[in-house]
Amino acid sequence: MDNPVRSETLIYLFALIFITTLVEMYFSYVHDRKLYSRKDTLTNLYLMGSALVINLGMKTATFFLLNFAYGYRFVEIANPVLYWVLLIVLQDFFYWLLHTTGHYVRLFWAMHVTHHSSEQFNLTIGFRSTVFEPIYRVFFYLPLAFFGFTAIDILFAYMVTQMYGNLVHTQTIGKLHPLIEYIFVTPSHHRVHHASNIRYLDKNMGMIFILWDRLFGTFQEEIPEEKIHYGLTKQPENTGPVNIIFHEFVELAKDVKAAPTLSDKFRYLLSPPGWSHDGSSQVAKVLQKQLQEQETKK
Repeated sequence: MDNPVRSETLIYLFALIFITTLVEMYFSYVHDRKLYSRKDTLTNLYLMGSALVINLGMKTATFFLLNFAYGYRFVEIANPVLYWVLLIVLQDFFYWLLHTTGHYVRLFWAMHVTHHSSEQFNLTIGFRSTVFEPIYRVFFYLPLAFFGFTAIDILFAYMVTQMYGNLVHTQTIGKLHPLIEYIFVTPSHHRVHHASNIRYLDKNMGMIFILWDRLFGTFQEEIPEEKIHYGLTKQPENTGPVNIIFHEFVELAKDVKAAPTLSDKFRYLLSPPGWSHDGSSQVAKVLQKQLQEQETKK
């Protein structure tokens, strides 16, 4: 795929996201859905801009690392159709791994939390970036270069899949055909992902394919009877431009400082959010098990 085709594809996708966002804003206004607020939308754009600055700063290093790894590739894929299908599928799997790490390792959660801190859910939430992700994302995609995919193709595939991911941040589309819901990430799946309900925590990590979540046990259906509450289980009181990015780092530093042993300090960094050395808080899996036990007793 040559550069003009890549550029045109990205332009059309950007235009699609821009137009659909305006349409959703209009729909929300006309029907008084209150899906958007000025402050939250501006915060989303601010976080997107912050991530973009880091992205630009890391662009050369990212390309260099991927290109360096490509020099040691151990596979050559001659068929262009097979090449692109495999690239999209494998890229989506490594995104699932990256995303799951962001939810199950608290140090990475401290960076990913910005994407989840809004109590709203609309198309601009897709712009609410994990600000520091560009610093470490490339290491999750290095295997793609070893598998014979070029740096420019990996970056292009990432942009395309990210744009698909933007489009599932909406409440205006209900559940789709069961076959689509079974294979692909849909707005219904991603609403679950952004919920703070105990049942929904750390679920539906895929970007394009929901099959990874079904395969690895991180899938959760949206339940019509359970109203979704968006945001974090504990929202930051200060949503200023600095604290909105660093509030979880501050909380993590407090927990590390209070940990009685060196082992506990490392466990705070590497364990899932909610882990505590004294049991004063619990990880999502424990809370979900307790919820299941309560429901079984009823």
